[in-house]
Amino acid sequence: MSLPESRHLAQRLLAYEAVAGENSEPAESAAFRVFAKLRLALITLAGLAGFRSLLSRALTLARADAPDLSAVEVAADGSLKGLDELASQAQEETQEGGVVLLTQLIGLLLTFIGNDLTLRLVQDVWPEAAFDGRVSEKRGKLERTR
Repeated sequence: MSLPESRHLAQRLLAYEAVAGENSEPAESAAFRVFAKLRLALITLAGLAGFRSLLSRALTLARADAPDLSAVEVAADGSLKGLDELASQAQEETQEGGVVLLTQLIGLLLTFIGNDLTLRLVQDVWPEAAFDGRVSEKRGKLERTR
């Protein structure tokens, strides 16, 4: 999966959570919900220290393209501190920061665990969702298989 494909998947996850979260607490952004769900799954996969390292690296990479993320930190429990505070500021910039950060996290997952495990992880976290983003030239489209 290339960077544009990772970005497309990130945008789809955020869009899905935005719609799914319409009935949830309004103060909680879609980006916050996506990262919270991925946090649980990735801590199971890589452990807390592994997840914190992965998210910290993604955050460092994302800050180059989204300087507003400079106020965001990875907490000791692997959660993101400061992401929701950004949501109260410029909505468009916050959304872009969430996309950039999620794109970097997905890119790192692809590097370390590959396409198949990354996509399986996404499907495990969002089993009711159908994601049709391109996976690669060889694999075609990711579709809900359940």
